[in-house]
Parts: sequence; C-alpha cells; structure tokens
Amino acid sequence: MNGQPTSDDSRHGAPGESFATHAPHNLPQPLGAYDAFSTDSALRESLHRHGAGWADSDVAAYGRVAGGELMELGALANQHRPQLRLFDVQGRRLDQVEFHPAYHRIMGLAFAHGVPNFAWRNETKPGAHVARAALVYLHAQAEQGSECPLTMTYASVPALRQQPQVADEWLPRVLSAEYDPRFLPAAHKAAATIGMGMTEKQGGSDVRSNTTRATAVSGRGPGAWYELVGHKWFVSAPMSDAFLVLAQSAGGLSCFLLPRFAPDGTVNAIRIQQLKDKLGDWSNASAEVELQGALAMMVGGEGRGVATILEMVALTRLDCMLGSAALMRQSLVQALHYTPQRMAFGKRLGTQPLMQNVLADLALESEAALALALRVARAVDAAPRDPREAAFARLATAIGKYWVCKRCTPFVNEAQETFGGIGYIEGTMMPRLYRQAPLNSIWEGSGNIQCLDVLRTLAREPLAREVLFDELELARGGHPDFDHACDRLRRELGSAEPMELRARALTEQMALALQAAQLIQAGQAEVTEAFCQSRLGREHGLAFGTLPAQMPMASD
Repeated sequence: MNGQPTSDDSRHGAPGESFATHAPHNLPQPLGAYDAFSTDSALRESLHRHGAGWADSDVAAYGRVAGGELMELGALANQHRPQLRLFDVQGRRLDQVEFHPAYHRIMGLAFAHGVPNFAWRNETKPGAHVARAALVYLHAQAEQGSECPLTMTYASVPALRQQPQVADEWLPRVLSAEYDPRFLPAAHKAAATIGMGMTEKQGGSDVRSNTTRATAVSGRGPGAWYELVGHKWFVSAPMSDAFLVLAQSAGGLSCFLLPRFAPDGTVNAIRIQQLKDKLGDWSNASAEVELQGALAMMVGGEGRGVATILEMVALTRLDCMLGSAALMRQSLVQALHYTPQRMAFGKRLGTQPLMQNVLADLALESEAALALALRVARAVDAAPRDPREAAFARLATAIGKYWVCKRCTPFVNEAQETFGGIGYIEGTMMPRLYRQAPLNSIWEGSGNIQCLDVLRTLAREPLAREVLFDELELARGGHPDFDHACDRLRRELGSAEPMELRARALTEQMALALQAAQLIQAGQAEVTEAFCQSRLGREHGLAFGTLPAQMPMASD
C-alpha cells in the first residue's frame, strides 16, 4: 500500500454514486410554445361579439407567434438591456441607444402583424380597433417593454392628422408593415416609430407647468418650425424617429412634432442625459433628455397642446388597460400550467380546494379585465361615427385604466405565489411579469389622475352619464346583485357629499358594474353568477381565493 485512498466499488457502487444526495422529482415542466389565441376562449368569443370576427385569421396567426417565438425573444430582450452610446471612440456626439437583436426581431414581428397600425390600415371596417386590441393583448403577454413604442406609434395618428403636411409625410411610414431601426433621417426609411415627451421634472402629470420654450424660426403657428430649449424628464423609447412633445410657445402650451433629424438631414439637438434605471420594463429604453435648440414643427393650434395630444393619451391609456389585462392572462396561464403538475401533501396542487378557489378567482378577474378593455376598444372604434360611443369611450377609458391597472399587481403576485419559491427566481417568467405589473397604473396618469378625469367627464359631459347607465341597462335583469349595484351607483352619483373625496370609490363601483354588464351580455351563466355574487354582492374577501364555497371551481 502506498498510503493513497482507494475506492471499494463493491461497497460503494460506481464512482460518484455514493455522493448523490437525491433524485430530482416532482418538478413541473416549464410552459413550452403554445397557441395563445386558440387556447383563449374568452378572447375568441369577445372578438366576434364586438364585431371583429372578420380579423380571426390575422389574430390567430399572431397567437401562434405570441405563444411561441415571441416568448423566447422576450426573455432575451429583457436579459440584454438597451445600452446608451453618447459618443463614438473619437469623441463625436452620438446620442444613440443600442438594442439586442432579439428586441429588433420582436419589433419586426409586431410591425409585420400590425400591432402598431392594424386599426388604421383597416379603419373602414367596423371592429378594426377591437382586432388591433386583440393583437396587443397577445403581444403584451410575451413582451411588454416593446409595447411602449408600438403603443405610441399607434396613438400618434390622430395628432399627426391634425397637420396635413405632417400626415402626408409621416403616416405612410407609421402605417408600414415593415420595421426599420436604422438611425437615419426618416426620408430615407420605409417605416417609422413615434414617441412622446410630455413630463418634466417639476410637473409630472401636470403638463401645464412645463417650462420647455418654443421659439419660432420660420413663420408661426401650425406647420411652422420652432426651436425648442428645455428638458424632458421621461422620454420613453428615445430611439424613435420622431416625438410628439409639449412646449411653451408665445401663444401658450403647444404640441410639436420633434424629429430625430433636422430638416437639413443633420442630427437634431436632442441630447440624451441618461437612461432610467427602472424597476422593470427592461427591454425598453426610457431617457432623460435635454433639448438644446432642437427643431420641431407645431402640430395643432397654438396654445392647444393639451387638446391636441389628448387623443393620443386616450389611446395609450387603452393600451395600458390591455397591457394589464395581458399580464393577468399570462400570469394565469403560467399558474394553470404549473399547479396540475406539482404534488403537495400527497395531492396535485390543482386538485386541492383552496388552490382551486385561488385559480378560479384569478380566472374570473382576468376575464372581466379583458371584457372591459375590449368594450372600450369597441367604443374607440365607433367614436368617429357615433357621439354616444365617443362619450362612452372618454369615460370608460379612465374608469378601465384605473381599475384594471390597479388590480394587476396583486393579481400577478397571487399567481406568482402558486409557484412557491420558484416563482421568485429569475429564469422563470414570474419575476418579469411582477416587475411589469405596476407600470401601467403609473404610465399615462396614475390612479388619482384617472379618477379625477372620470369626475371631470361626468361634470362636463351630461351625455357621458347617460351612456354609462344606458350601457348598464343593457344587462338589467341579468343578476339581482348587478341590478342592486346599478341602483346603488345611481344614488351615489346623485349624492350631495363631496365627489372628489369619493372619486376612487365611485370609479371602482363604475368599473365593477361595467365589467359585470359585459359578462352578463356575453351569456356565460357561471361566470356571471360568480362575478356578480363575489364582486357586487360583497361575498368576497380582500384577497384572491375568497370566492363563496358553492361556486364551481374545478379546472380541467
């Protein structure tokens, strides 16, 4: 013997086996590629009910992409965050943002399938905005950061149309099915994305306090060029080809189209100071920007900046609602995939009564969120032709943006909890979904802004209150708790108590009543019963998973 340790294979087995601590088991398989449209009966039914059944094949095609390739690309785009390049190696100013190829592939797929422009390319067809909303809903389940430039490009169209020469030049690029990320003057590109820059440090949502100055350099008023000097505290998607921004001109706060390149083809004086280090939304860049004499064209009437940009804001708020509904849906899909595979205490999680209560409650909330969002999309679609639908869109957008976005964060957290500890680990999708969840409630006006908008709309537009109750009347008799909730809401809106103090409570009541009305009209008896009894009949706790015990909860 030479004193060296030896192994006795007869006693210990093959080398290394004696150190095996356990045989992994009870480990659910992650969700692989799936068809996000064919597996969503609520989305398919709603598409037809709101007049967009003609777009079935277009939406179905993107459902296969969203549940497959887009999921993988979304993970990569969030893993490899955008990088700011202020200067080249020789010290020349660049002000460019570089993205991972996965991000550009995501954007290319979105443009090809019409996420930013399907509605405008098909606007002569009823339901075009509903179909486009379905595309957004599918896209945002897989990747939400890219939704920001896609949304702003979509929402820019009404503002661009206010200035004929702007519309003539820019709309063909905005409506393109191509995606062109090159850093070039727009005249040399086949497609363009549009961003927006409204908020400043001192004001946030209070844009009337903006201090950025606009000085006329050739003529004055709509269509004239101005020089902008000031800052923008939050410019999302700073790589866009142009931005709609607000600045103070001689006639007051006005709206301007600010291109990345000046009319002579040189890079415009848009100086990126830094990219925001955000909680989530990692695939998208958001920047602090200084405008150092940047050239921009006035769009809309001078001093009418807020009015000009409001149509854009209304559409971006719709997408906030859709984005939150999409996060809910994807969180539910993940939970429904995981829980039937996982054993706990001798039984599969998905068969255990309390877990079934949680999953059923989440499914109920998810379907109600989608139902309200698509009803708003239908109103947006009909608004140019129907003043009543226009009034409904103005009111219901603020109601839905408040409520659906507010419910998203606790929803995603509850779904995350069904995974246990693994749901808190990067590498699964759940942490990314959770980081994204608060964004939509903050972007485009936080909760208080939405609730105050609801009150303003009711006060300024008598038609808004009328169409609200007309919408609810369509479902009258569908459930006793719904009827009682409508009567209670009418009394609350007629109360002499201060409205602003009650704005959140009133908006919540309106949201729940509108969601219930959509579910009743959809004709799903079990869903209607569960929603009305729990949400309107007050037979529900503060947490998810507190549905009354007599409700059907078993999942397939």
